[in-house]
Amino acid sequence: MSITQFLRIFWAHKWLPLVTTISSFVGAMIVVLIVAPSYQTSARVMLNLLKPDPVTGEVIGSRTAGVYIKTQAELIRDYGVAGKVVDQLGWMNDPGLMSQYQASGASSDMRRWLAQRIIDGTTVSQVPATNFIEIGYRSASPEQARAIAEALRSAYLESVLETRRQEANRNAEWFSQQADKLREQLVAADQAKTDYERANGIIMQSDNTDVDTARLRALAGQGAGISMAQPTVAATTTPAEMALTQLDAQISQISKILGPNHPQMNELNNRRATLVQMAAQERAAQRAAAGAAASGAAQAAAAIESAVQTQTSRVIAKRDKIQRLSQLQSEVNLRREQYNRAMARAAEYRQEANVTDPGMSPMGNAVTPRKPNFPNVPLILGGAAGLGFGMGLMVALLLELFGRRVRSVEDMEAAFDVPLLAVVKPEAAARRPRAARRGLAGSVKLPTRKRALRA
Repeated sequence: MSITQFLRIFWAHKWLPLVTTISSFVGAMIVVLIVAPSYQTSARVMLNLLKPDPVTGEVIGSRTAGVYIKTQAELIRDYGVAGKVVDQLGWMNDPGLMSQYQASGASSDMRRWLAQRIIDGTTVSQVPATNFIEIGYRSASPEQARAIAEALRSAYLESVLETRRQEANRNAEWFSQQADKLREQLVAADQAKTDYERANGIIMQSDNTDVDTARLRALAGQGAGISMAQPTVAATTTPAEMALTQLDAQISQISKILGPNHPQMNELNNRRATLVQMAAQERAAQRAAAGAAASGAAQAAAAIESAVQTQTSRVIAKRDKIQRLSQLQSEVNLRREQYNRAMARAAEYRQEANVTDPGMSPMGNAVTPRKPNFPNVPLILGGAAGLGFGMGLMVALLLELFGRRVRSVEDMEAAFDVPLLAVVKPEAAARRPRAARRGLAGSVKLPTRKRALRA
């Protein structure tokens, strides 16, 4: 079937689309006039996703940002936030709302019923490509829509801050209880260590070593120092030897000028003999001093070695006791570390419980809408007209399919599998009588294929 045939069919039923279009338009107009208009406004909140928390230092990652925003949207539509709005607006004392609640026959209490009304009119969405949440509310009054949107945002921020504080207080209380238990365990562990020290005569120092072991280490250090400091006999030059060297150089220089019997040479030789005696005496004294020092150092080293051996025997004898005391001291240190850590976490949560920043900021004020967002008159009327026209075309097509008629040469050729002999022109039909023209101009109902073949 060609487009021309479709157009002829629709033109034959031209009144049907017109009627359906007008009917749909009138129906939509009636709906627009009957339905009460609703106004919607919104209040924005900026989530500080990229800003670290001032207390905990936590930052919400990009992977969890979507889940966090969805959670906040559900929190805004929660009964806790809506109930706060009901209290802020004073709806519980409104006589008109009280009569509506009594007439509704609701099974829930009035506060929850009013909160559900607010939840039903609340919309929450994220502004694309931003960290803004838009809290919208739809109402029959523009002033009420603005007031409830502002109240929703205020209640939401208050609820977030209150929830954060309550959670921080619960965590602080839990860590405080754990710290009390750990303190009792610390006191018990320290008392057990003290009793063991008294019973065995061993004292554990702050560096987790007992007194005997610390004394052994000190003696070993002293012995090593003495052994390193033992004097050695070295060929050091004495003052007399240095003077003798200088005098020999002078004699060697003068001997080139003066003879061996010269008075000056005799004097220098006498001085040299004296210096030789003095150098020998100084060398002997030096060797005697070195021998005495070495003997004293050997005696001191021997004494310290003996003390080290004695102290080593004492430490070895108390090895098992020292090991047990070390275990007790390790347990005391562990309990003390756990206690300090629990107290630090409790202090952090107490600090968080006193914060005044909910982690988000209100942006601007809600604006009173000037035009209702529903009903959208142009959209409803245009859509109704288009729907009515389309419905009329569909009905016309269905009527034509159940009752086909010949309206053109194409219809005749499509209905009969026979050659077309002639076509009556409109000019020839115009010269016939009026009654004949009326008969020719009328549409001819198509027979079935079997009846056409019999003819």
